[in-house]
Amino acid sequence: MTTPTDSPATARPAADTVEIAAATPEKEQPYGALGLKPDEYDRIREILGRRPTSGELAMYSVMWSEHCSYKSSKIYLRQFGQKVSDEMKTRLMVGMGQNAGVVDIGEGWAVTFKVESHNHPSYIEPFQGAATGVGGIVRDIISMGARPVAVMDQLRFGAIDHPDTARVVHGVVSGISFYGNCLGLPNIGGETVFDAVYQGNPLVNALAVGVLRHEDLKLANASGAGNKVVLFGARTGGDGIGGASILASDTFADGGPTKRPAVQVGDPFAEKVLIECCLELYRGELVEAIQDLGAAGISCATSELAANGGSGMRVDLENVLLRDPSLTPEEILMSESQERMMAIVAPEKLEAFLAVTGKWDVETSVLGEVTGDGRLQIFWHGEEIVNVDPSTVAVDGPVYERPVAYPTWIDALRDDTAAALPRPDSGDELRAQFTRLVSSPNLADTSWVTNQYDYYVMGNTALSFPDDAGMIRVDEESGLGFAIATDCNGRYCQLDPYAGAQLALAEAYRNVAVSGAVPTAVTDCLNFGSPENPEVMWQFSQAVEGLSDACLELGVPVTGGNVSFYNQTGDQPIFPTPVVGVMGIIDDVARRIPSGWQDAGENIYLLGTTAAELDGSQWAGTIHGHLGGRPPAVDLAGEKRLAELIHAASLQSLVSSAHDLSSGGLAQALAEAVLRFGVGARVWLDELLERDGVDAATALFSESTGRVIVSVPREDDVKFRGLCEGRGYPVLRIGVTDVVEDGEPAALEVQGLFTVPLAELRGLSTATLPAAFGATVSEPVA
Repeated sequence: MTTPTDSPATARPAADTVEIAAATPEKEQPYGALGLKPDEYDRIREILGRRPTSGELAMYSVMWSEHCSYKSSKIYLRQFGQKVSDEMKTRLMVGMGQNAGVVDIGEGWAVTFKVESHNHPSYIEPFQGAATGVGGIVRDIISMGARPVAVMDQLRFGAIDHPDTARVVHGVVSGISFYGNCLGLPNIGGETVFDAVYQGNPLVNALAVGVLRHEDLKLANASGAGNKVVLFGARTGGDGIGGASILASDTFADGGPTKRPAVQVGDPFAEKVLIECCLELYRGELVEAIQDLGAAGISCATSELAANGGSGMRVDLENVLLRDPSLTPEEILMSESQERMMAIVAPEKLEAFLAVTGKWDVETSVLGEVTGDGRLQIFWHGEEIVNVDPSTVAVDGPVYERPVAYPTWIDALRDDTAAALPRPDSGDELRAQFTRLVSSPNLADTSWVTNQYDYYVMGNTALSFPDDAGMIRVDEESGLGFAIATDCNGRYCQLDPYAGAQLALAEAYRNVAVSGAVPTAVTDCLNFGSPENPEVMWQFSQAVEGLSDACLELGVPVTGGNVSFYNQTGDQPIFPTPVVGVMGIIDDVARRIPSGWQDAGENIYLLGTTAAELDGSQWAGTIHGHLGGRPPAVDLAGEKRLAELIHAASLQSLVSSAHDLSSGGLAQALAEAVLRFGVGARVWLDELLERDGVDAATALFSESTGRVIVSVPREDDVKFRGLCEGRGYPVLRIGVTDVVEDGEPAALEVQGLFTVPLAELRGLSTATLPAAFGATVSEPVA
């Protein structure tokens, strides 16, 4: 244990104590600068029966912030807990309310996973903002008693050709790769989207997943009077002060990047040591409860631990180890310095606890102990600077029913359908539009991003980029594993946030299903504009309702997540962007299904039907610069049947590849499937056009849902057809994987319309991001 060095008492300014606060009710306090509204400040005074001390004001300001308290979203988020069937509870070990959800995946193993935002910090200081986003979500996973095993990221940037986009892209991708690679965690998937609507407010969402044995589960509940409160990890510094209360709970003004001190600074090597230290503490059963220090820092950890445990806590704040000895107690309470954890330790286990942290050279200080009086008391050199009921700080914050208004502009947007846009019918025109789409920023190859990540470290990655879902092996003997995919289409959500949220879930669900896993549970990161805008609150309410309804129908519970408001610059909010992550279980990763075919001479089947659904599509946006109409219809019952069909096919080893159809439609899915392993295909559309009553452009570019392309070995053809017919799911043979003859180059041929050699296709797809951001990092040549 490291002992803090006391500075001379004469150098310390007088603390604002509870006694002084009671005696000076008239003192003016800067609550507005800390993000509190006048009525919130008045409520704090009412709760305490006096004005708050400066330390109490700091705690309430960060814990009552939008980012920490969910004060504008709570009334809607309750739906996730209300719309729950018995089926959804079957595997749920820990749901919403703890650091991350935990799901039983069988054989005594559990998976914990969660996605959170680090949007505003990543605009101001892209490298550290993104890096500490990874670090923070990984600590949520550690705090559940799990070993982190993978990360993912969901990124949305401004227009690819805007002068500021490269600054954000380079910083964010470097920050994610630096932190994740240094931790030795594989990055197994995610999203990269470019759209001008995110220009002044990029989205950086980070997901982490960990595995644990059932008996190793840990919760953030401080109980047991006399148990010690121990802070361990990195020292506390001046970085991240006000990050949750001010930076993440307000909009950006038009002046550009400011508020730099509110961005945290990360040290992945310190976190790697912290991970191993925590796991050894867990193995020794040396902690009663644990909480990571992320948003709101010590304010959050002390108040949440005490409130969750229904106990009290006494803390001596001068025992906090500091990087900067000039920090005031208020700054110590608000600091969001990274790589810190708080543990509750039984007195008889303290010596053993300190021996483990000492072994790992992790600095540790005992701050105080759990009490039984239900009060959170914090002292500064013997003077009481905080005395509150922790529930009023961490649980019973303000709950707002913000005004909700149907957007004035949405009917006109929906009336402007893509059906009126000209569609090509000649082979040359279709080829030209196909190649434009393949090379467009949101459909092009993302190796420029993903090659900067290590996705095979730890040796358990079964699927990763560019497959539809990431997959990790959990148990080497049995092959038990899990798959995860995340999705959201902000264009769809702008047109219809209820349907858009359901479409995000349906796509992530489908992406997990085509990997061979069974979709099981959900996490979400709900990114929206200002909650003080009634039209934004309408979007939010619609999205939560849509997502909760869809989870109930699909039978997948929401285990936890994050709400990120104030994503706008000035009066312009981003598109509603409810990112949805779906985790699925696979009993043996050896049965995983890749997204592209590897062998020639196999039959290609299209599952599902195609309608004229081009509204909000990549075709409408890329070819015509158009956004309007209604997003594709989602059939959740059909999605469930499709997932069950793919799973049945995987159990019988009837399909050698499976790839969902989403952005870019059939054309993009075919392009990705042929490029995955460099095996071409010959495709015909005549039967599809006749069966579904669509034209060639619609067949290629429609984004109708519930569709998957699979490749089937010829010897399994009859069995596969029989499986589809027996389950009543639409199926149509649309091509074959190509056999290259007479030295002809591999190609994607759409018979009667156009042919594109794979070399040309790959060149188009891989050139877009490097043209904007520089050369792609290549894997070293042996």
